[in-house]
Amino acid sequence: MTAPVSTRSSADLIQAEEPVLAHNYHPLPVVVARAEGTWVEDVEGRRYLDMLAGYSALNFGHRHPALIEAAHQQLDRLTLTSRAFHNDRLAEFAERLAGLTGLDMVLPMNTGAEAVESGIKVARKWAYEVKGVPADRATIVVAAENFHGRTTTIVSFSTDETARAGFGPFTPGFRIVPYNDLAALEEAVDETTAAVLLEPIQGEAGVVIPDEGYLAGVRELTLRKGCLFIADEIQSGLGRTGRTLAVEHEGVVPDVLLLGKALGGGIVPVSAVVARRDVLGVLRPGEHGSTFGGNPLAAAVGTAVVDLLETGEFQRRASDLGVLLRDGLAGLVGRGVVGFRARGLWAGVDIDPAIGTGREVSKLLMHEGILVKDTHGSTIRLAPPLTITAEELGSALGVLEGVLKR
Repeated sequence: MTAPVSTRSSADLIQAEEPVLAHNYHPLPVVVARAEGTWVEDVEGRRYLDMLAGYSALNFGHRHPALIEAAHQQLDRLTLTSRAFHNDRLAEFAERLAGLTGLDMVLPMNTGAEAVESGIKVARKWAYEVKGVPADRATIVVAAENFHGRTTTIVSFSTDETARAGFGPFTPGFRIVPYNDLAALEEAVDETTAAVLLEPIQGEAGVVIPDEGYLAGVRELTLRKGCLFIADEIQSGLGRTGRTLAVEHEGVVPDVLLLGKALGGGIVPVSAVVARRDVLGVLRPGEHGSTFGGNPLAAAVGTAVVDLLETGEFQRRASDLGVLLRDGLAGLVGRGVVGFRARGLWAGVDIDPAIGTGREVSKLLMHEGILVKDTHGSTIRLAPPLTITAEELGSALGVLEGVLKR
C-alpha cells in the first residue's frame, strides 16, 4: 500500500510549520512528499534532482532497494531491545564494520553528533588511563572552521559564531588551530593532548580539501607525540570521495574513526565510533550508553550498507563521475563560478557574489528542478547520491550554467 501524500499545498504546509516548529533551520521552500533514487517529488507532483543527498546521509540514493528490503525484514522481527540485552544483529554489524575500516572495535550510536561526543569521551578516558595525563587536564586539538555537530560541547570549539552565540558557558579542554597547517598543529600538541580531531575534508566550511600530505603529516605527528588521531568521516566517508574513507587518499589509518549519515542508508539514524582495541577498550559497563544505539533495526540497515560498500561499486562511481563533476565545474570558472573544490562526488562551488548569495542561487536552481544547499556566503555544495547517472549529472551542470547566465 502506498503511503498517502498530504492534500495540503506546499505553501499551506510551509505556513503551517511557522508557529509550531522551532526555527533552527531555514529550508528552501520545497515540500518533499516522495523520493526514489536520485529524484524527489513535492506534494504538487513536481520532480527535482537531489544534488544534496541529505548532506551525504543518502549516499546510496533514496530508498535503495537492498536497504529498504533489509529494513522491512527486520521490522517484521525485532526493532529494539536496548543494550540491556543482546540482539542477534549487532555482532555481525560490528564485525563487518570493523573489517571494512581495518580497525578493531565498534561503539554503536545514533547521530553524528553523538559519535563525536562519544569519541571525545573515549579520547579523554584513554589519555588518563593509558597515556597518564593528570586528571581533568586532557586537551583535544581541533581545526578552525570545523563542523562536528551542534551539541553544547561541540559548539564550544566551533569558530562559527552562529553556532556559538548565546549558548555559553562553553566546555573547556580544546585548542583551535588553523586547518591545513602542520606547524600550528605541532605547536599546539603537548603532553596533555589526548587527541587531534579533524575532518579529512571540511564539508560545512565549503568542501575544503587540505594540501596533499597534510593528513599523512597529522598521522606522523600524532604517532610521534603519543596522542590519538580522530578522523571525523561522518560526511566525507562511506564512498563519497571515491574511496571508502577520505583518509585513504593518503593511505592514513586513524586511531579513531567517526561515522554516521550514510551508515544509516537514509532510513534510520546510525553512527559509530570505530577504533583500535586499546582505545575503545577503556570503556567499562555504565560509563557510556545509548537506549537506541546498536538497536537491531539500525544494525540490520548498517550491515546492508556495509554489503553495498564491500562491492566497491559506489566508490568507483564516485571516482569516475567525480571527473565529470570536476571537469564540468572547471568549464564554468570565469563564467559565474569564481572557484571550486571537488573530490569524488562532492564539491564546494564559489559563485560570483555579483550573481547572488549561495541561498539565492540555490533557490534559482530549485525553480529549475535541481536541489542544492548553500553554505557560507556565495558558496553552494553539490553532493548528489552516488547512484546518479552521467546524464543526470551533466543535466544538473547544464542547469547551473543556465542559472549563472541570468
